This record gives sequence, structure tokens and C-alpha cells, in this order.
Amino acid sequence: MTHEQDTAPAVRRRVLISANNVIDLVEEPRPVLAPDEALVSLEVTGVCGSDMHGLHGSHPTMKPPYYPGHEVVGIVREIGADVTGIDVGQRVTPEPPLPCGACKMCRTDRSNICEKLEFFGCGFREGGMADVFSVRASRLHRVPSEFSLKQAALIEPLSTPVHAVRLAGDLTDKAIVIIGCGTIGLLVLAAARAHGARTIVMTDVLESKREGAKRRGADAVVDAADPELASAVRRQLGESADVVFDCVSIQPTVTAAIDMVQRGGTVVIVGVPSGPVEVPAFILQDRQIRLQGAATYLSEDYLESTRIIASGGVDAETMITASFPLERVTDAFKAAASGEHIKVLITGKDVVLA
Repeated sequence: MTHEQDTAPAVRRRVLISANNVIDLVEEPRPVLAPDEALVSLEVTGVCGSDMHGLHGSHPTMKPPYYPGHEVVGIVREIGADVTGIDVGQRVTPEPPLPCGACKMCRTDRSNICEKLEFFGCGFREGGMADVFSVRASRLHRVPSEFSLKQAALIEPLSTPVHAVRLAGDLTDKAIVIIGCGTIGLLVLAAARAHGARTIVMTDVLESKREGAKRRGADAVVDAADPELASAVRRQLGESADVVFDCVSIQPTVTAAIDMVQRGGTVVIVGVPSGPVEVPAFILQDRQIRLQGAATYLSEDYLESTRIIASGGVDAETMITASFPLERVTDAFKAAASGEHIKVLITGKDVVLA
């Protein structure tokens, strides 16, 4: 039995990545709620880099067929019989990791790397690119009433950089490098600034993205195609990097990142590698370099992300550069793949972005 205080359609449309490079918009009955779930109607969902990797078959774990959409904002339409703390009519954003709650990682406050982790919108039976979707209600965060939809849409994407910055340690007065000036790189920039970084240098192969990073507060930018990239970055810093956040995570960037920190520094792998990467173990050992993986986020990162956005640390108006209604999902994916946009959104039925 469910508590139903609002109406939702009996039939829904939702996006299915049915095979590599195949996007379908299918129609089916709306989901039946489990007692601990909520039914949420879509307002906006972002097209993430992992969605693009999954579509093209290059994501290491997310393979077709699957239902995409994890950067989601919506309205609660119905709640299961056991749900408390969430009401129908509230604007929410799901925290997509669905941990088991019982394994060693969950018991030690590391549920983002749960041993039995499921992930909403990334191989799970439900994703946010749908008219309505079901999700475990305990994973829903209320969106502040003063937030615009564009601001709300950045809570989840910013949480990944917030988590990566937290894993890196205290950034106060530190020299920082961010490899990649795409969406995640720019959000790492915002998170690092919010946590006291002194100097931030960013790299990218595209001049337009480098210029965008400068406009958003990078102290300097370097062409990632420079054959002496690490040396060029250190010249801009005036020293070796204390921390490098690699938001690309391919062989050349990981190699360069380790060179940038030289000795005693930290390299954080933020981007999802599309293939194997080798690391020079002797250099890591001999120069006492820390290589740190960063996987998604925890609830506290969602709270910090919300705080940074509320304080003006991220300009949602300039970060959101295109939007498409759900029925134009193929166009949204094409726009996201074009390299011309920062963040592309898909909107729900009758939703108009201001």
C-alpha cells in the first residue's frame, strides 16, 4: 500500500540505452513502489560524461542495456507505506549510490564504495531520464526552496569534486592543478577555491575550454597538448603541485600528473579511466607520492555541494549551456558529445527553465 497525495500518470516514457550508440524512448507502465520507495516526476536531469561513455560502450562497468539519468531533480508524487521524512510535493535530488548498509564499507562510513553497491541511473533498474521514476526514499535530499532548477541540477555533479577535494586533504594555501576543463574540472575548481587553494592551474587540449576556465577563476591555463606539459605547469605554479586532480584519467594525463607533483604530492584520479593505465611504482615509492582514487560521494558531500552553490561558489547560469525536452534526448546526447557545451540538461514534461 502507498500514501498517494498527488497524481502521476499511469504510463511513463523513459530512456533506454538498448545497445552501443542506440538511444530509445520507450513507453511502459509507471513503476509499482516498494514500501521504502518514492515516486518522483522529472524536472531536470543532466547528461553526464559517464552517460556518454556508457552510450558508446567505453565505460568500464556501465554497459547497455541500461536506463540512464543520475543527475536528477524532481518532485515527489507518491511515497511508500514505510517512508518517513519525505513528503509529496517536495522538490528533491536523489543521491544515486544505493548501498547495502551491511558490508564492511557501509559499516565504516564508506558506503559510496559498498561491496554490493547498486547505482541509480547507472545499470540499476531505474534511471532519472523518465517522466517518473522510483527510488529509495532514504536517498532523497530536499532542494533548498530558494534554488533555481539550474542550481539544483548542479548539486549532484558538484558532489563528486567536493568528495575528491575532501579526500585530497587540507587545500589551504596549496598549489593545485586540475587536468581537464570540462564540467567536472570546472566544478573541481569551485570546490578547491571553496576549500582555500592558493594557486590553481588548469589544462585542456581545447582553447575554448581553457578560456572558459580562466573566466571562472583559474589562475593560469596550459595547453594539454604541450609535449612538456608537466614542466609548463610547474612554471605557471612557480613550484611543484601539492595536489593534482586528474579529471581525464588516461595514460598521458596520469603520467603528467605524477610528474607535476614531483615529490611528496598527491594525485587524485577523478575521471573514470576508459582503459588500463600504468603507473611508475618506483617513482611513487621513491618520491613519496600519494595516488588517490575518488569515487562518487557521500551524503555529507551533497550537503557541502549545496552550501557552495548557495554561497555563490558556482554560477549555474553559465554552467548550464543547453537544455532539451525528454522527447529530444538524442539531441541532448549529441550536444553533450559536441564539446561545445559545459552542462546539458534534459527537462521533464511542461518544465521551462528560466
